[in-house]
Amino acid sequence: MSTASSTDAAAAGRVALVTGASRPHGLGVAVARELAAHGFHAVLAGRDLDQTRLRAEELSAAGLAATAIRIDLSDHATITEATARLGAEFGRLDALVHNAALMPDWDTFRLLDADADRVRAAFEVCVFGPWALTQACLPLLEAAPAARVVTVSSGAAMQVRAGVALPRPVGAPGYSMAKFTAEALTASLAVELRDAGILVNSVDPGQFASHPELGDDNDGRPTAESARWVAWAAMLPAGAPTGMLFEDGRTADLGAPTG
Repeated sequence: MSTASSTDAAAAGRVALVTGASRPHGLGVAVARELAAHGFHAVLAGRDLDQTRLRAEELSAAGLAATAIRIDLSDHATITEATARLGAEFGRLDALVHNAALMPDWDTFRLLDADADRVRAAFEVCVFGPWALTQACLPLLEAAPAARVVTVSSGAAMQVRAGVALPRPVGAPGYSMAKFTAEALTASLAVELRDAGILVNSVDPGQFASHPELGDDNDGRPTAESARWVAWAAMLPAGAPTGMLFEDGRTADLGAPTG
């Protein structure tokens, strides 16, 4: 889906906002590139505006429609400012992709060892910020004929879904709990926005090479492959499922992990 297809004509004139899109090899930039390649004007959002602008300029240099905007999900004033700008410049939003995330407790391996400040930080970026951004973008989403909202999930949430079947304590507990809560929020928003024709889904991108410049491939696939499926969810046709968790275009297996 990284090349032009029959969906391009339908996407012409559409606008997509992708958060967490400042890192050169990050998933956010790859998702923005994928959507722009299908005819969307991609608005890249990040905390570091200079870096985000560089990413947007790279897409523009490739002939894709892209601009940058500053959004810090832990600073709700930036959400208000950004959505006001989007309204003034575009007047609509056809796809909102919640990609930004924070994993402050990657080195914590039990819920009982969790640091409350780290947990709050994870929830601010993974739950409260996207929640507020969706609320702020609602008039723009409703102005589009068939808007889509996509939350990038994580396999870390499966630890919490497993409950007592999990054979070990929850690792990165703040991040894992936040991602699990984000999935629940997505499903609940799907119910509220169903009558408006706005589809709201989560996508588990799987393991991908997020820092190839550091020699870190996560034993995963190219970022573009994961981005393909996030963008796919942002372009679902009318009548497609809502309130679901997808993995590679299929409903994700919610069973308990083993090992």
